[in-house]
Amino acid sequence: MTDEEQAENAGVTARYYETDDERVLEFDGDRATAAIAQNVEGYAMLKVRPSADGDELERYYGFDMALDHAAELLGVAPHDLPIPGDAEDMGM
Repeated sequence: MTDEEQAENAGVTARYYETDDERVLEFDGDRATAAIAQNVEGYAMLKVRPSADGDELERYYGFDMALDHAAELLGVAPHDLPIPGDAEDMGM
């Protein structure tokens, strides 16, 4: 795993990191967790999961659609999700 970047807002902590296979944006809220993953090359669809190692729930082309789904899982508004700088270019 490479260095990670972290951001916090509205009771949600976001961690961005890369593994050998994926770019991962993981959210930890007061009541739930959610994760968005994309292949490490950054050209595949985004996978939304209930956790970084959880089963895929849905795939999206756009980052904003994936963020909407993650926010729904966390019970917060999409604009409240903190996005670490290195994760801002996720999506197609």
